[in-house]
Amino acid sequence: MSERLPAVARRGAARSWSAPRGRLWGRGGEAASVLLALALCALLSGCTEVRYVAQASLGQLSMAWRTESLKDASLDARRSWRTRALLREVPHIKRFGERHGLTPTGNYRTYVELDRPAAVWVVSACEPLRFRSKTWSFPIVGTVPYLGWFELEDAREFAAPLKAAGWDVDVRPAGAYSTLGWLEDPVLSTMISSGDEALGELANVVLHESLHATLYIKGQTRLNESLASFVGDELAKRYLDERVGPFSAEKTSYMREQERGEARARALHDAYIHLNRLYESPAPDAEKRAEKEAVLARLRADIGARRPLNNASLVQFRVYNSGTPELGALLATCGGSWPRFLGALRKLEGQRFSAPQENVGRVVEPLIQAGCR
Repeated sequence: MSERLPAVARRGAARSWSAPRGRLWGRGGEAASVLLALALCALLSGCTEVRYVAQASLGQLSMAWRTESLKDASLDARRSWRTRALLREVPHIKRFGERHGLTPTGNYRTYVELDRPAAVWVVSACEPLRFRSKTWSFPIVGTVPYLGWFELEDAREFAAPLKAAGWDVDVRPAGAYSTLGWLEDPVLSTMISSGDEALGELANVVLHESLHATLYIKGQTRLNESLASFVGDELAKRYLDERVGPFSAEKTSYMREQERGEARARALHDAYIHLNRLYESPAPDAEKRAEKEAVLARLRADIGARRPLNNASLVQFRVYNSGTPELGALLATCGGSWPRFLGALRKLEGQRFSAPQENVGRVVEPLIQAGCR
């Protein structure tokens, strides 16, 4: 699931800490891609979250009922000129991504106008004194550390017993999600932001989600989302350079948002490192809890977060922001060629991982050492 969720103090999508609509993990990404799998899961054995399967299926159907062609939406005079102009950019963004190695799909040929501020709300949970996420397992997508709900109240109801059981729980908005190529994903109204950065962020979302339809490693959420964030961030910059120019208002505004996101990402990273050391220390639990609250209070003030922060918030940030130096090094090793970069990463699809990989850089390093072959 984006998660611009809603993925992400991710660089450039980090605003969901401070904006109601949310861009930190705003793309939602792989988390909400569980939705289609769960609809199919209803036909299989072993599905324990029957209510979740039902809402996922109905939510996906509600999207289909609201769909209109992207061309019709971009010509509809009842919409603002700005929205129509941005919708007309989507085919250009798709072709740009395909030229750089992303798989051509039928995605983003349709549009859905939503009457809510997010496409889905993503629930995640983490132990209160250790960065260990609660996970759920399903056919097709494997193990995931969060679940996306189409209705906010349903997400809150699902979160309540997790909180009661002692988990740190985070409920965040996601502006988009991918069905990994199983369905034709629409452009959603929640993918369009309000400022001059809108073109760059729309490109980022489309390219991020297109990566999920291009390359998916079952059960490896952190790797999948961090890779999609890296691809969306870097290719969106190139797209703006090519489409509107490196000194355009759109590029300037987008890069300003990226820089703000990077500052928030550093603050989140530092808090994670501080707390991880605290949790691994021999300090009494009461002392750990007190220090944790102090660290999170400072962090919330520093980044202007509008919603509570806890371990689930920080561990989800790591899902979208791991292995960036190594991914950059791999791209350089591949001579800056995105098709070669993606070709090298596809080798990971054939690997058998015994568990979800926490260190994305360590997974990527052998590909660098192999010289992008």
